[in-house]
Amino acid sequence: MDNLTIKTKFSYAMGSIGANLAYSIVAVFLMYYYTDVVGLSAAFVGALFFFARFFDAFTDPIMGMIVDNTKTRFGKFRPWLIIGALLNSVLLIVTFSAHLIPSEWLIVYATISYVLWGITFTIIDIPFWSMVPAITRSRDSRESLVVWLRLAASLVAMTFGAYGLKMAGFFGGADLGRGFEITSYIVIALFVICMFVMAINVKEVPVKQKKTARFNIKDVARIIISNDQLVALIGLVLAYNCSFHFINGFAIYYFSYALGNPEYFAIFMVVSGAAEVLGVYLFPRLSKLITRRRMWYLACIFPVICSCILFVTNIVDAPSAFMIASAGAAFKMGIGLANGLSTVMLADVVDYGEAKNGVRSEAIIFSIQTMLAKSSSAFGGLAIGLILSALSYIPQVDQSVETVNGMKATIVIIPVILMVVSTLVYWKFYKMKDGFNPGLKDSNLIETGKEVEAC
Repeated sequence: MDNLTIKTKFSYAMGSIGANLAYSIVAVFLMYYYTDVVGLSAAFVGALFFFARFFDAFTDPIMGMIVDNTKTRFGKFRPWLIIGALLNSVLLIVTFSAHLIPSEWLIVYATISYVLWGITFTIIDIPFWSMVPAITRSRDSRESLVVWLRLAASLVAMTFGAYGLKMAGFFGGADLGRGFEITSYIVIALFVICMFVMAINVKEVPVKQKKTARFNIKDVARIIISNDQLVALIGLVLAYNCSFHFINGFAIYYFSYALGNPEYFAIFMVVSGAAEVLGVYLFPRLSKLITRRRMWYLACIFPVICSCILFVTNIVDAPSAFMIASAGAAFKMGIGLANGLSTVMLADVVDYGEAKNGVRSEAIIFSIQTMLAKSSSAFGGLAIGLILSALSYIPQVDQSVETVNGMKATIVIIPVILMVVSTLVYWKFYKMKDGFNPGLKDSNLIETGKEVEAC
């Protein structure tokens, strides 16, 4: 039964809008800003993204530990939402001011500002997602809440992906650097307002734990390693997210240079964003028609369909807007389903870890979600930078035939390989395909990892 009020869901969704505005401008456009506006090399930017996000990913469990150890009259989550929003806002402005820095200091400036941006975003992202299992223990409520959060996130991604570059052009004219700078100010204003709305109106439900000791670094490692279903979830989601971040980051180069039409990127992002919204919306409804154990397989099929359509666009002389839109729809429909399902799966993993180890640690376990997003972003950014360098990519000029052909092959092959890996890990190692059954005893899944169905 869904026991959350509309006010709570709406306020939580407002937080999702704010956080994803701050995230989307970086995730979608920062690499383009660095390479085509600031003038940094693609290889350096790819290496920077890898180093910064990979390092930042491993600070997530530490932030989870800090949140789980926090005890205030406002709860353990809400204070960090405000602190994180304010700090991250400052670093977002700093990050999108790189075009103002002299060239001799640019590499150092970009490195420091981007690393610090990632760390400050961790401060908000961990408590944001960790509150999902903390405000309700009802599975129906969680699934309903996740739809609100993911719908808000998808709407932001769709809108900003389609119009972010146009906004920068509108505000900056020929000076895209100034355009991105002004856009970041607008994002920050909305970001802070939304986070205050969430912090005021969304409150956790106190949970009596079997153990009340404070967590330390060793506890973080033990909680992760001892939870075999969490380890399996890490593998299957990491492969999936790597595919998503690669396509998401590579698309602007592919459509602009390989297909020679930057307008295709806007079409792809608008339709893919709408498809993600639809996927999130359909998730709880499809879960009633299609068992949860089959949902991940379905989510993995859609990106493969996207790659197949992009393969066709590679071999036709003039791909139609309908083909581009179809590829975008297939791409993000799967993402919408995967995002909804993976968040619910993480909540199941929290319950499973409590049943197995006697300790409930929402923030530490949910920090894995952001750790996976950042790790996959790191690998995706590194792959894009290295591939563009290997293909002899040169910004703002027509590319050679070899470069174009390489781009066309890459955007098809890599996502398919990663989807196969994700599917195999889910099939072989993840056992709670129908959710965690709180009635299970030690002789069942808790001790053996035996695959069972929820009642």
